Amino acid sequence: MDKKYILTCYLLLLTSLVFAQSYTNNSGFFKRVRYGGSLGLGFFNGGFNINVSPSAIYPLTNEFYAGASLNFNYAKFNDEKLLAYGGSILSLYNPIPDIQISAEFEQLRINRSLEAFPTRIEDNYWLPALFLGVGYSTYNVTFGLRYDLLYNDNKSIYGNALMPFVRVYF
Repeated sequence: MDKKYILTCYLLLLTSLVFAQSYTNNSGFFKRVRYGGSLGLGFFNGGFNINVSPSAIYPLTNEFYAGASLNFNYAKFNDEKLLAYGGSILSLYNPIPDIQISAEFEQLRINRSLEAFPTRIEDNYWLPALFLGVGYSTYNVTFGLRYDLLYNDNKSIYGNALMPFVRVYF
């Protein structure tokens, strides 16, 4: 089995266990959790990509947050369509209130199909991504750019390694 897949499953399980332990030991845990997520939309020559990622973060300090996210992506490149779903773990750091620095490890299951007359070609695989980002925060909203350090031009569903985002938490 792929080591990246096993590591991702382990980290997601560990995160859920930490949340479960905190809930049973501290009834105020969920009062401090912030819910929200991000939206991504990309247009490029011959296609587009849309991303919806609901997430929950927990403040570890006044400046540092950690959490988890579910991810849904849809992309279309000419005759090729992609559906991707999965999860991610993320960390957010605000060195000053208006600036947010982020790191996110994402693991997606890709279902890819290509209309190649007379047959249809299908490909299914796991794809990791490691995003580093920076954004401008105002109230509950952050606008920014993130860059995928593991970007693979042949397998990625994103048009390129650099992607804008909008992140909102309540």
